[in-house]
Amino acid sequence: MILVDVHAHMDMEQYNAIGGVGNVLNDCKKNSVKVIVANGINIDSNRKVLEMAKEHDIIRPALGIYPTDCLEMMEQGMNQEFYQEINFIEKKIKEKKCFAIGEVGLEYTQVTDLNEEKKNIMKECLKKFIEVAKKYDVPIILHTRGAELDVVELLESEGMKDKKVIIHCFSGRKNVVKRIRDNGWTFSIPCSIIRAQQFQDIVKDTPIQQLLTETDSPYLSPYKDKVNTPANVSFTIDKIAEIKKLTPEETANIIYSNYQRLFL
Repeated sequence: MILVDVHAHMDMEQYNAIGGVGNVLNDCKKNSVKVIVANGINIDSNRKVLEMAKEHDIIRPALGIYPTDCLEMMEQGMNQEFYQEINFIEKKIKEKKCFAIGEVGLEYTQVTDLNEEKKNIMKECLKKFIEVAKKYDVPIILHTRGAELDVVELLESEGMKDKKVIIHCFSGRKNVVKRIRDNGWTFSIPCSIIRAQQFQDIVKDTPIQQLLTETDSPYLSPYKDKVNTPANVSFTIDKIAEIKKLTPEETANIIYSNYQRLFL
């Protein structure tokens, strides 16, 4: 069985509590995880992800800036640094060292005193990442918390229908789920599906060709108060298999084929 985790954060210090990231990656390999798409969330994180990929062939870098980091940069007058990072990401894509844009998107729940101006700043930043994804035909991995409809509308207005769009940990309404599905985009499903009815419903209503597996490690562990790791992507596979009435092996093969179609 070949397992893939298309959304994890491997540069986080939480792994130190369970033996360090090297130990975590060795455990992943022993548990059939072939690929981990490690998502950067800011300038420093992007560098760490690239360095980790040099050391560990299991890691595929996705580079981006998390929406609240984008907002903070712009509010602090770091526009030049933001655009320099966009250029850096383009350079790494051309060098075949970056395989996707992520984690990027909109975040409305974590922002103090959220207003239209702050929303628009995040939207303008996201447009820049969408431009890069379109230009190089690479997947874009999207964070949508509290902004689900705004993300979908922005993607549509930017001509992303049937492009390589991956919606990470989606928690929006069913009518928005349908819109994502109809646009030909893909949901990445975390291992917290084992206890989250919303993810189970998305899997039930979505063709398996539009599904991928993720963990959001070290977050969203299937175990209470435990550090999550990409090895736990097997929980997602098992639950998708149960819902789709397939074997875990059949499910894993289809998910891996979906990954290849989007990333390779």
